[in-house]
Amino acid sequence: MSLLSQPQTGQDGPAGDIAWSVLDAANDLGDIVTIDACRRVIDANLRGVAPATSDMAVVVGFFG
Repeated sequence: MSLLSQPQTGQDGPAGDIAWSVLDAANDLGDIVTIDACRRVIDANLRGVAPATSDMAVVVGFFG
């Protein structure tokens, strides 16, 4: 099993890494909707569950 296919939890997971970066930028801009989505993604990642697809869409789409 490769490292990328293993379940990742905490802020070490790919979703957590992205969400932390986006959270910093969203905080600077005062983007409350994105801040809330990032927090939910980070929380899900810390609990070891998959984040909501809608929250991930907000997080991933932030820089797009």
